[in-house]
Amino acid sequence: MLAIAYQILRSQRRLRQEAISDSTMRYRHFLKLKRVAFDWATRFSVVVFVHVIAKPLHTFARHALLAGAVALPALGGSALANPTIVFDLENGKILQHQEAFKRWYPASLTKLMTAYVAFRAIAAGEVQLDSPIKVTKRSASEPPSKMGFKPGSVMRLDNALKMMLVKSANDVAMAVGENIGGSQAAFAERMNAEARRLGMTGTHFVNPNGLFSPDQYTTARDLGLLVMAIRTEFPQYAAWFSIEGLAVGKKQIANYNLLIGRYPGADGMKTGFVCPSGFNMIGSATRDGRTLVAVVLGEKSAITRAETVARLLDHGFATTTRGWLTVAALPSYGDTTSVNDLNDEICRKKPAKEQSEAAVPVGDKKAPKSPYQKKLDAPTLVAVGLGGATGPIPKAMLDASGREFADVPLPSWRPDLPPPPGAEPAVIGSAAAAQNVKPAKAMN
Repeated sequence: MLAIAYQILRSQRRLRQEAISDSTMRYRHFLKLKRVAFDWATRFSVVVFVHVIAKPLHTFARHALLAGAVALPALGGSALANPTIVFDLENGKILQHQEAFKRWYPASLTKLMTAYVAFRAIAAGEVQLDSPIKVTKRSASEPPSKMGFKPGSVMRLDNALKMMLVKSANDVAMAVGENIGGSQAAFAERMNAEARRLGMTGTHFVNPNGLFSPDQYTTARDLGLLVMAIRTEFPQYAAWFSIEGLAVGKKQIANYNLLIGRYPGADGMKTGFVCPSGFNMIGSATRDGRTLVAVVLGEKSAITRAETVARLLDHGFATTTRGWLTVAALPSYGDTTSVNDLNDEICRKKPAKEQSEAAVPVGDKKAPKSPYQKKLDAPTLVAVGLGGATGPIPKAMLDASGREFADVPLPSWRPDLPPPPGAEPAVIGSAAAAQNVKPAKAMN
């Protein structure tokens, strides 16, 4: 019995030891797994932090902090998809922006740079306000919107600029460019030189009036820089941008900027339209000594662009906390290389009367009712026209001996003879692109 009891006790002790040993092994294995799990968890956490948190946080910080934390609010619904920027003219501080570096066809907003180059030429003594601007054969052939002056007609430079800014006359803009620059190409070089000097890194010009070219583009941010340069360097011309209308003989021409005379404090600046760009607008207003500027590109109609600019300005004036980042210091972001083409959306889906800078007539029953559609009761008109150009001829129109260049067409090779080598006209762009170009009508 004792022997049996001893064996039983020994067996129980061995089992307890094995159990303890097995438990210890399991516990040690658990600790090992825990260490491995912790190690992997640590590594995973680092990866997650870097790729899921840190990088997006860095991107967010860059776009939120560097951009002055000025996100565009929803205005009457979903946020706008087209480029916009709103800023304080005095210091350039941004209040709102969206897609500010997206390339866009400027249309007649181009004429702001044409005016700026002209202002610089006046300051440099190249030309005077009463200098003659002659309508060339080239400028007279430009499509509408236009004044329709015949080749050889002469006007004062100041009148030409007023017609260009208020009527958005393409023929007059081309005449200004050719007379001050000597040619369209030479004037475009000056436009691009000024753009580079101002820091307009996403802008390129090929003509002075904004008629469509795939090589002519800008950005909302760059236009902000241009507006600041015009308004701060040449305040003596500020009133030209707020003219309610022009009087050309018995004809009255209203400003395409529908905020002028309708929006409280509106004092500029310019509108633009071609099918690929949609309806562009830069609007400025001054209240209580504070001037705000709103740039809107790619709107769907002349009415909606005015309404959008007005809402942006309203929000800006109601904002008490101002951004700290300026238009010049805004870091580049988003798509900065491709250019949107709205031709199909804007022109192929709209009637001809809506494919124009002019707003849909108030009497149109289908037209949306808007306070910016209302006709001004007694607009203040500025008289302009031909004649009165008693100042010196623009220097670019004089040869080395001081004589004026004649406006004659360049000679071409006789059509009944084969052209000599090198006489063939240069081909700009692809043949396919040339075939798709349609005549411009009622644009800009």
